Amino acid sequence: MVKTMSEHEPIFLAQRTLERLQPRLETEFSAYAAQNPRAWGQFQTRLKQHFPRLFQILLHLYGNQYDFFYHIEVLLRLMAHAWTARDAELQALDAAREEHPNWFQSHQMLGGVCYTDLFAGNLAGIREKIPYFKTLGLTILHLMPLFKSPEGENDGGYAISSYREVDPRLGTMEELRALAKELRAEGISLVLDFVFNHTSSEHEWAVKARAGNPVYQDYYRMYPNRQMPDAYEAHLREIFPDEHPGAFTYFDDIDQWVWTTFHSNQWDLNYANPEVFNQMANEMLFLANQGVEVLRLDAVAFIWKELGTTCENLPEAHMLIQAFNAIARIAAPALLFKSEAIVHPDEVAKYIHSEECQLSYNPLLMALLWNSLATREVDLLHYSMSNRFALPPGCAWVNYVRCHDDIGWTFSDEDASALGINAFDHRQFLNAFFTGVFEGSFGRGLPFQENPKTRDARISGTCASLAGLEKAITEETEVEVDIAIRRILLIHNVILSIGGIPLIYLGDEVGTLNDYSYRQNPAKADDSRWVHRPEADPELYALSTDESTISGKIFHGLRNLIELRKSTPIIQQGLPEFIDSGNPHVFAYRHADEATNILFLNNFSDQPQTVSNNVLRLCNLAFPLVDMVSGTVINGDSVLSLAPCQYLWLQSES
Repeated sequence: MVKTMSEHEPIFLAQRTLERLQPRLETEFSAYAAQNPRAWGQFQTRLKQHFPRLFQILLHLYGNQYDFFYHIEVLLRLMAHAWTARDAELQALDAAREEHPNWFQSHQMLGGVCYTDLFAGNLAGIREKIPYFKTLGLTILHLMPLFKSPEGENDGGYAISSYREVDPRLGTMEELRALAKELRAEGISLVLDFVFNHTSSEHEWAVKARAGNPVYQDYYRMYPNRQMPDAYEAHLREIFPDEHPGAFTYFDDIDQWVWTTFHSNQWDLNYANPEVFNQMANEMLFLANQGVEVLRLDAVAFIWKELGTTCENLPEAHMLIQAFNAIARIAAPALLFKSEAIVHPDEVAKYIHSEECQLSYNPLLMALLWNSLATREVDLLHYSMSNRFALPPGCAWVNYVRCHDDIGWTFSDEDASALGINAFDHRQFLNAFFTGVFEGSFGRGLPFQENPKTRDARISGTCASLAGLEKAITEETEVEVDIAIRRILLIHNVILSIGGIPLIYLGDEVGTLNDYSYRQNPAKADDSRWVHRPEADPELYALSTDESTISGKIFHGLRNLIELRKSTPIIQQGLPEFIDSGNPHVFAYRHADEATNILFLNNFSDQPQTVSNNVLRLCNLAFPLVDMVSGTVINGDSVLSLAPCQYLWLQSES
């Protein structure tokens, strides 16, 4: 008869384990403890606080391994090593962030994201851009993958060959560490990607696995025939069907099928192996010790595999992240996680918790902003945000209008059905609209990863080209150019005022258009996402200082909104109240407390719209009103008027 463990046994076992292993840590790190008693005491305190949670998770994941306690001891030692290698400035940051754990939930927060080489050439160039980042108002800078990766096709750097080496073309790890320190001194937190679902096929571990080393072959999922791949693929969806069918790639030089969810040169790690977990925990802490304050966890939905399932969003995937979170709380408490889960909104929400990912991209808001621009209607946006914007305490959305990746229509089919929308047909419409196929469309995007079997596709394109600026400049008049600029500012207004952390893809603030030259590069030609990853255009940035130019109008309009956000604390004090504006084209929400009451109105139509004064009365607003955006005083009338694509921040004049 198998004895089941009682509810309290794991906690007791965790305490006993720590009691037995702690003396070994004390002995090994006695010199450090003697020289740094306060720092060592902090580590010990955090270890006692967070180890029970960590132990219980790992017991569930790996407790059936014969050498489970050996791996626990290895993990304790690597955490201690990481802490003793952490410099005093970062240890002080740890203490400050523990004292103010919600530091990131401030109206001052603003993120920017870019590729190092495309925006500034290299790390030295990024350092030279710090004054610009401060002018824009950034407090967070996300540098896209900058680690060593294969030459040629490397999925934009997401095929990592070494987590401890910067791509030599960009600089060195020493330069990265110095950059993080300088950014921190200027009030800017560095964000990097933690690509922990897979490594490149050129990573040291993969090279050893390819050479036949059984220890490293167990770091991945490798099979000598199709039996297991066929069994898994019976339940898997294809992610990149253009490159390879299914989830496995055959390598004839080693006569093995390797699990490659995304690209053939990205080998999925085997987290059923506790040694893999420990190794990746070590890589994570190494990055934290370089001064990285936030890690974007890439492809979180795919990290755990289980036969007979879709191998997406499994409970163990959440447990792995929670375990990494507990390790960070012990050895690098300033470190935060940002989840990247482009899946059903219900699944996105499951990754967001103070003990899992404190931050999360908000792909639903992003997709529905574009949906509202295409349809000129806000019903799905209003319905979904009303039901899905709330988050657990100590967490925040990262709101964006686009990123380095494609746009997928990840709204909830259930939400669409509740409004009488056929989700499948509507996605077909959106793909046609934003590729310019739909008659009357202003969008100029490209399809990405079209699947003829499922008719699924996603969209590539810069913000400006998708919002109609490319078409307006090349085919239309100044009237359409103005409307396109208004659309760009409108959707940025929402991410800046709705609550959470706004994130700007650098280049969008000056109206960067699609760059079709990627088609001439064999390493990029088959990936339409490169159309929205051009090099920063010096001419656009030069023009941004002139408000009579297109770039200047976008830049200064955005800067005004950023400054307005930074002077409006109420935006981050609690959740917005989503308001039925009574107009299908106007998206409305309110931020209010006892002292402040602001109504935000966003007209997604290319035509003028009105909102009844009844809406104002329901929001406890009385005339005269002040539009905080323009400073205009609005006196009483039967209706409130909005120009095409206009946004208003309304409060009663004091």
